[in-house]
Amino acid sequence: MLHLTVSGNVENFVTIVPKRVTLRGFSGDKIKSTVKIIPEKKYPFKISGVTAINGKHIRYSLEKNKSSENMEYGLTVENLKNDKGRYFDTIKLTTDSKLRPEIKIYVYGYISDRPANPKK
Repeated sequence: MLHLTVSGNVENFVTIVPKRVTLRGFSGDKIKSTVKIIPEKKYPFKISGVTAINGKHIRYSLEKNKSSENMEYGLTVENLKNDKGRYFDTIKLTTDSKLRPEIKIYVYGYISDRPANPKK
């Protein structure tokens, strides 16, 4: 049996906060989340396209936010599912970078029925 150890520094290409989208709430409520996408200075890129693999239960939009030093993007994802259930989707961001032409953002939806009001 051969054991191999590899070590080295890993550089971030992009900072994504939060790393995944979780849409949790009650059916009928407005549920949305925003993700910050910040290109690292060493690896600048522009986002040229946004698509969802499924897209049935979500709406999404991308905005450019110019901070004082560098470009930053805001990806807003909104729940469209009106009934109880869970779903999973992936949003693909197309970039102009040869190093990483695509960035994936995973979306998890957890929609619950609103609890009934107990009789007094």
